[in-house]
Amino acid sequence: MQIEQIHHVAYRCKDAKQTVDWYTKMLNMDFVLAIAEDKVPSTHEPDPYMHLFLDAGNGNVLAFFELPTKPEMGRDENTPPWVQHIAFKVKDRDMLLKYKDHLEANGVEVLGFTDHSIFHSIYFFDPSGHRIELACPDPEEEAMLEKLDAVKWDMLEEWSRTKKAPKHADWLHAKELSK
Repeated sequence: MQIEQIHHVAYRCKDAKQTVDWYTKMLNMDFVLAIAEDKVPSTHEPDPYMHLFLDAGNGNVLAFFELPTKPEMGRDENTPPWVQHIAFKVKDRDMLLKYKDHLEANGVEVLGFTDHSIFHSIYFFDPSGHRIELACPDPEEEAMLEKLDAVKWDMLEEWSRTKKAPKHADWLHAKELSK
């Protein structure tokens, strides 16, 4: 048995049209499909919804549900906002800069550039409050990924025992955290 790829990832949104407009304008995603029903197909629960699908590139699909009969959407208050996010890859730093400029020119507050060594990121929120990350690979990404691959199991085991950050890869954010 083997998973082939993610079929789609689905999140809730506050407003279906606003979400489609924002993702097509801000991230240049194509709106590919809408499904709406008065009953949930998996549970048969009577509950009208709008289900949207956006093309996130390379066969990746980002989906949203608007649920007008449910209480106003919130977020997991026990999880910091920086944890739950959707990350999209862009070609390079020039493309990341173009997106940053585009977003800021359209009134979106952008955090970053953040140096993760293997990749570089910017962060911002969509109109429903979902944190979005755009990331581009570092030119030395492949060599750094090999170093990380060599220590991943040791790091996991140490974390599992101690719940303290192992130092095997502390070089990863050394530049960023020394600012």
